[in-house]
Amino acid sequence: MREIKFRAWFGENIGMLTPQFAGDINEIFAQKNGIYMQYTGFKDKNGREIYEGDIVKVTNGAEELGGVDTGIGRVEWLTKWGFWNVSKIENGLGDLLFNGYVEVIGNIYEDPELLEAAD
Repeated sequence: MREIKFRAWFGENIGMLTPQFAGDINEIFAQKNGIYMQYTGFKDKNGREIYEGDIVKVTNGAEELGGVDTGIGRVEWLTKWGFWNVSKIENGLGDLLFNGYVEVIGNIYEDPELLEAAD
């Protein structure tokens, strides 16, 4: 069973809040004007939790074999298909984690320039 977690973006003044304890989630949801992001249930190649809105770098193949960069994209939920996806990369996030490497390099709120540079 996947662990259900959230984090929230409250703008430049407050920043990103990620609850550390189960009781902290109530405080985050009590705040107004937050943008809430759900944990995908996946971790990147460095063990970092992957959340909706994260910007990830995808490498196709094992690095020790000279893996090839396949792109940078944003983690998003595709309701139509029922899976987490990386925008601009044609594959589900779960498939990418099992068939390649995914590394969180930022998120769309704190590091939007990472996506702009990828275009």
